[in-house]
Amino acid sequence: AEDEVSLFEKDMKEFWIQFKISYGTEQNNQTSALRDLCKETIEALSEKWSKKLKEEDLMIDKIREYNNEILQQSKYIAEKEEQLTEIKAKLSQEEEEQKNLNDSIQELKEELRKKMEIKSSKNKAAKEKVEQVSKIKTLFEEHLGLEMRRIPDEQLQFIFRHIDHKDPDKPYICALSINEQGDYEVTSCTPPLDCIAELQLKLRETNNFSAFVANVRKAFTALSYK
Repeated sequence: AEDEVSLFEKDMKEFWIQFKISYGTEQNNQTSALRDLCKETIEALSEKWSKKLKEEDLMIDKIREYNNEILQQSKYIAEKEEQLTEIKAKLSQEEEEQKNLNDSIQELKEELRKKMEIKSSKNKAAKEKVEQVSKIKTLFEEHLGLEMRRIPDEQLQFIFRHIDHKDPDKPYICALSINEQGDYEVTSCTPPLDCIAELQLKLRETNNFSAFVANVRKAFTALSYK
C-alpha cells in the first residue's frame, strides 16, 4: 500500500511538473503572440497616423500656399484700387481744367464779340461821318469857296478861299481826323484860331459838321479883318 502511495505521489509530481511546463510554455506562447500582435497593431497604427500626419502637413502647406496667394491677390487688388483712385482724381482734375479752359474760351469769345460790336459801331459812326462830309462837300465848294482833300494819316483838309477880300485866292486851312475814340479832332489850323478848341468841343457835342465848317469860316473871315 505504501508503494502504491509512493508511486501515486511520484506520478502526481511528474504530472504537476509536466502541467507547469505545459502551462508555462502556453503562457509564453500566448504572451509572445500578444506581443507580436501589439507590435503589428502599433506599427499599423503608426503607419496609418504617419500617413495621416503627412497628409495633414500637405494640407497645411496647401493652406499656406492659398493664404499666400490670397495675400498677393489682396495686395494686387489694393494696388490696382490705388491706381484707379489716382486715375479718377487725375480725370476729375482734367475735367475741371477742361471746364475752366472752356469757360475762359467762352469769356474770351464774349469779350471779342463785344469788342467787335464796339469796333463795328465805331466804324459805322465813322462811315456815317464820312458820308455826311461827302454829301455837303459839293455844297461847300460851290457856295463857300471850300475845297476838301484827303491827306495822309486819315485826315480831311479844308481849304477856305474867298475869305480875304484883298486876296480872294488866299487859302485858310483847317484839318480834321477821327481819333481812336471815334471823335472829331482838329489836327491843324492855319492861320491859328483862338476859338478852335471851343469849336472842336461843340462839334463833338452836337455832331453838327456843317455848323462847325460854317463857324470856322466865320472865324477865318473875322480874323481877315484884323
